[in-house]
Amino acid sequence: MAEDLHIETGSKADKYRALLPQLKSLLAGETDQIANLANTAAALKETFDFFWVGFYLVKGDELVLGPFQGPVACTRIRRGRGVCGTAWERAEALLVPDVDAFPGHIACSSRSRSEIVLPLKHADGTVWGVLDIDSEHLGHFGLIDLRFLEEIIQLL
Repeated sequence: MAEDLHIETGSKADKYRALLPQLKSLLAGETDQIANLANTAAALKETFDFFWVGFYLVKGDELVLGPFQGPVACTRIRRGRGVCGTAWERAEALLVPDVDAFPGHIACSSRSRSEIVLPLKHADGTVWGVLDIDSEHLGHFGLIDLRFLEEIIQLL
């Protein structure tokens, strides 16, 4: 695949539909996890211009910052803390339309207003990391994001 993405205009769903095959091609044959996470974060950031896109990886009893695109971020998050730690603990995706209303939200940036976090799981269901995406807009994420992001994390 070429190093450039073809970015669609139109609806969010149209953009995800166009991104998926490009991302599959980009990741095909690459076995290095960090490289694949880095390219996935960059592709999502470039396609949607999200405020922050990145991965946190499980290391012991913490999530540790992995590849990301956007402003500097929190480096370590304990299990059950904030949106990312809660998604890890519950092993389920979380859609947060207003981060200020989420109990225990960790404010890495005051500009973040809404968030979606999806756990990355091994075949046995254990969580090995999370995909975290933040927006500067309230209520930015919905079921369309959840549906397509679930497909994207299956590629990892």
